[in-house]
Amino acid sequence: MNTLQLSIVHRLPQSYRWSAGFAGLKVEPIPQHLQNAENCLIGLKLLSEDGEKAWPIMHTLSQALSDIEVDCSVVECEGEPCLFVNRQDEPAATCRLKNFGVAIAESFSVTHPF
Repeated sequence: MNTLQLSIVHRLPQSYRWSAGFAGLKVEPIPQHLQNAENCLIGLKLLSEDGEKAWPIMHTLSQALSDIEVDCSVVECEGEPCLFVNRQDEPAATCRLKNFGVAIAESFSVTHPF
């Protein structure tokens, strides 16, 4: 069975940028007031696996995006492998991943009638 069809990712809530001198290797969070700047990255974290099991899956996801020429990198963030893409490529990236059977967990807020 295709391991991608069992994969669930979610978008990290914060935006990122490449750390100075470490493009493609290391990210840092962007302050809230700069999140509309160019070179803004979004991160996708695997929910269905973690630790060492997550790395090969994230590299497979990265290859799927590279196949359609979406620049991306798998980088450790908060102790887990995360897939980073440019913000402007997010729609193409999520569409490609969904076409591969990857579930994208959506964040939502619930309002209570009380």
